[in-house]
Parts: sequence; C-alpha cells; structure tokens
Amino acid sequence: MTNFGVGIIGFGWMGRVHAQAYARLRHHYTDVPAPELVAIADDVPGRATEAAQQFGAATAYTEWKTLLDDPAICAVSVTAPNFLHREIGTAVIDAGKHLWIEKPVGLAAADALAVAQAAARRGVQTAVGFNYRNAPAVAAARALIAEGALGNITHARFYFLSDYAAHPDGALSWRFQRARGGNGVLGDLASHAVDLVRHLLGEVGAVVADTATFITQRPEPAGATAGHQRAGGGQRGGVENEDYVFAQLRLTSGARCAVEASRVAVGEQNAYGFEIHGTTGFVAWDFRRIGELRVGHGSAVQDQSVSTRFVGPGDGEYAAFQPGSAMAMGYDELKVIEAHRFLASIATGSPVGATIWDAVAAAQIIEAITESVRTGSWVAPDPVRY
Repeated sequence: MTNFGVGIIGFGWMGRVHAQAYARLRHHYTDVPAPELVAIADDVPGRATEAAQQFGAATAYTEWKTLLDDPAICAVSVTAPNFLHREIGTAVIDAGKHLWIEKPVGLAAADALAVAQAAARRGVQTAVGFNYRNAPAVAAARALIAEGALGNITHARFYFLSDYAAHPDGALSWRFQRARGGNGVLGDLASHAVDLVRHLLGEVGAVVADTATFITQRPEPAGATAGHQRAGGGQRGGVENEDYVFAQLRLTSGARCAVEASRVAVGEQNAYGFEIHGTTGFVAWDFRRIGELRVGHGSAVQDQSVSTRFVGPGDGEYAAFQPGSAMAMGYDELKVIEAHRFLASIATGSPVGATIWDAVAAAQIIEAITESVRTGSWVAPDPVRY
C-alpha cells in the first residue's frame, strides 16, 4: 500500500512515543499504509527542528496551524497539553485530517464531546490513547470474561498507582493547573482505569468517590518542561487539582468495582492493573508484568487454585511482535498496536480500537466522580449520545 503522510502536534515525551510508533509500524504490520512522518509542530524553540532531524520529518513548525495546511498530511497525532486538545483536535478534523489524540481529550467531557461531534460531521476516523487495553494480556482477560470462564462478574478492583508526582519539588507544570491540565490524577491515570473497566466489564451505572491533594505547593519551573521534571528553588505555587482518587462503581451488569489512582504513591512506579472476580473464577493483571495473567477458574470455586498464564500468539496482537509465549513486550509496543489500529480504521473506513467516543464515555465517568466528591452522594454518569 502507498505511504500515508502523518504529522505530530506537540513533541514532549508522548509526541516522541507517537513518532516511534509510526516508525516501527511497518516492522510489524503490512496490511495498512506505511506512515510517513511529514512534519512536527511544537512551540518550544528548537524542539520541533531537533525532532524532525531525528525522525526524518521533512518539515518542522513552531505554529501548529501551519502544519494543518500541508496537503501531504492525511492524519495528525495530537500530543499537546490537555487545555489545547479541543481547539487543536477540532481544527485537525475541520482540515479533513484523521485524528489520533491522547486522552483525556480536553479539560472536561464537553471538550471530548465537541471533538467527537466534529469527527462525526466530517466523517474522519479517530483514535484515543487508551493504550493499556492494547496489551495482549488484557485481550486474553477480556476473552476469558466474554466466554464465561469466570462465571458472572461479581466485583473487581482497578488500580493505577504511581510516584511521578510524589516528590514535593516536582515542577508545577501544566499538569497541576486546573485551567491547563483540568483534572489531576483523575484525567491522567483514572481515565485509563475507567476505560479498562468499560472495555472489560461494561458500562458504569453510578459512582461514589473521594479525592485528595496531598502536595499543595510546588516550585514553578524556569522554562519548558517535559515529562515529570523537578524544579529546585524559586517561587512555589498552588496545586489546583487532585493527587488521589478512590471511587466505588456500580456497573450496569450489577457488579461492583473499586477504582483507585494516585500520582503520589511513594514506592509505586507504574503499578497499573486489575483484579476481577466472578462466580466461578478470577483473573488479574499488572502492567509491570505485562505478559502475565493470574488466572483461576473451574468447578472448585471454593479453594480454587490460581496459576500464572503467560500470553503468546493468539492473544491480542502478540503474534505481530513475538513468535512464542512469555517473550517480553513493553509500553512502546502498545503504542505501535494503537498506531496500527488507527491506520486500520482509516484503511477500512470503520473504527478499530479506542475512539473519540471512548474518550467521551471516560470523561463523563470522571465528571460523575467529581460531582460525587462535591455532593458526597452516588452520581450516575451522563449517557454517551453517539
């Protein structure tokens, strides 16, 4: 198939991950157009030029709107900060280009919905960065649940715990500011968790929740930041969003689910996963052991033993990367899978993988959690209206 021009807007860590995914896609898949990175846009002086040289893009821009005028670009990755998602996302779509955008897609559900409605009007394909659902082990867990191996799901726990903001000298970047980052750990980590809940167990009927901000002051950075940098000395400013959330979810299936997320969990690095219990079985996954499932099911029920299952060919997209079970995959491979699903959506004209509507659904659950914290009561998320 002919090459397919792509561009990237925003080139912090996640922009780099998208560039790497595009570069590797042809190594693993031949059923979609080969992506050709045409241009990169970033407003930090020199960043786009350096990235274009490293990844072989023909053009670098400091103004993202200029990138959208390039007729060689058919699809755009948006990895800019949250407060720009709605403006840039809708502009990409209005330019007639397909959109791969990172979650949470804006500051509120209304932002994600605006981008979704624009995509529906224009008829373009979308992909959203809910990458953890792409893990072959998650695909294997979903298959176990769907085939009834666990019986009826009764209750589950989803946890997304990290220490990336645990140090009090972590720079007061846009992530900690309500007007630029929106929700804190809710939008960053809990959005992944609730997407996995929906992906594996179905829709959420109601939530009740509590949140907390434990580090209330952080040092203001002297310049542009990337990732989770520290900033020593200087003036300290207020943290405007939450560090921690615990939510209880009632699923429409009748199951109960706990969701816990923290960005200040000392001793935890990327501890992301789930434990799911059914009437006849159990399955658990931890991202740090990405190719393993803990599984127990059968007729015993009481005193049911649990064993480790290594994923392999036949589980999700594993075979595109490795020929035999228990060979390690990593985070970057999940983004290659995501890139493939994005390009497959464009090639076939039908959505493959997580789309903008999944971002809307996750955002509406996050807003229900926020409202529950405010009211101290159970709140039903708004239904997704496609």
